Amino acid sequence: MSAHELEPTADWSQLYIDGEWCGASSDETIAVENPSKREAFTSVPAASEADVDAAYEAAEAAQPDWAETPRDERTEIVQNLLTQLNDHYDEITTLLATEAGTPSYRATAEFATATGDLKMALNLEAPDEEVRQSPSIPDKDNHVVYEPVGVVGIISPWNFPLHLSLRALAPAIALGNTVVLKPATDTPITGGLLIAKLCELAGVPDGVVNVVTGRGSAIGDRFVEHPAARVISFTGSTAVGKGVAEQAGRNLALPALELGGNAPFIVTDEADLEKAARAGAFGSFFHQGQVCISINRHLVHESRYDEYVDSLVEHAQSLNVGDPSEDDRATFGPVQNETQRDDLIEYVEATLEAGATLETGGDAEGLFVEPTVLSGCTNEMAAACNEHFGPIAPVIPFADDEEALELANDTEYGLSAAIQCEDEERARALADGIDAGMVHINDQPINEDHNAPFGGVKQSGLGRYHGEWIVDELTEPKWISVQHDERDYLIFE
Repeated sequence: MSAHELEPTADWSQLYIDGEWCGASSDETIAVENPSKREAFTSVPAASEADVDAAYEAAEAAQPDWAETPRDERTEIVQNLLTQLNDHYDEITTLLATEAGTPSYRATAEFATATGDLKMALNLEAPDEEVRQSPSIPDKDNHVVYEPVGVVGIISPWNFPLHLSLRALAPAIALGNTVVLKPATDTPITGGLLIAKLCELAGVPDGVVNVVTGRGSAIGDRFVEHPAARVISFTGSTAVGKGVAEQAGRNLALPALELGGNAPFIVTDEADLEKAARAGAFGSFFHQGQVCISINRHLVHESRYDEYVDSLVEHAQSLNVGDPSEDDRATFGPVQNETQRDDLIEYVEATLEAGATLETGGDAEGLFVEPTVLSGCTNEMAAACNEHFGPIAPVIPFADDEEALELANDTEYGLSAAIQCEDEERARALADGIDAGMVHINDQPINEDHNAPFGGVKQSGLGRYHGEWIVDELTEPKWISVQHDERDYLIFE
């Protein structure tokens, strides 16, 4: 495959089903836009329910042979996929900049995380077969074996499309499952069709990975409810995720959900303030705040409040706003779409009407929403109580650690959090008191390591990604007992 075939303007007009590039069952297409320019640069097929059925049928037919493929052969395929990913770094980062408005440093970070997804998958193993003697029946051995769940449906979001598709796809195929992938409508290439092309180059067998692009309103229900799916991996909002869980449950498919967040960032009176402000700015403005684990609320001790706000404003104003598809120096790009922009401006306006002060930002030009800092905020204000998913930094004061924890936990979400405090014992006590699946001390909350469980509590999801935790999601234990000597069934004389 030439580099030209991975360019933004390449032919992306077909679905990938059963190892073949094929047209959708209808002629309808979806325009794919560059959010910086707000111009379409290509189009992709709008799949129908019939296309979803075809993809699942291919995955279901391919799964038994793939499960029986020796682990070292599956590992070789995953290694080939990693090689293809690395070989096409330039084309992939260009696609991310064009389709997802990704600044170059952010594209590099996503690429590194995506390669990490594949490296992790190379080392994943289902647990070894266990043999346990029956505690109640003489001469009986209980064998516990772990098998692939079967077919995994993946719905990935637009904010980290490459990584958040591969995060589920790579371990799924490594463990002997097959996949049907539906990427987000805003990022169907980097979240789906690009991965299909790389799988084709890597020699992934026909039917093991299938990709359908389409609108959730048209194919989402069928995708989630398809009887072939045994796991549905979904990353997105809590509102949609609850519907996904309900639909998957109708077929007793396992919902693996990473949902919304409202990350608190606690800055204590013992924090290194400049370090805290740099971390706070990164945690709020990385990828324009379009991260489920970005800082949603800055909780700052009242004795350091004014100084922290001033420093945060300086960092916000230092960002280089630009079109990532044209300017490698841009460190701050557009938000993904008009709906996102409009919601963000409404949150800012409502928060100001409630009594907050605008320290910087607050406006938008096109899809470029200014890095925004709001002071004088409370937990009840719109920019704080909602998952705003954008470059807004509401700053809320607190008097003591007890109040900090009360504020931090006053949300339906529990995905990620972070604490800035030089006293690590005190910081650990705060971390233990926060209701979140992930807490980071003397850092900000945008972290992901492949040897640590990634996921949330409360309304932030079900299950965990990475390592042995994703193995639990993608394999099933099976009990095989062996009776060595004839058993006395007692009811016979």
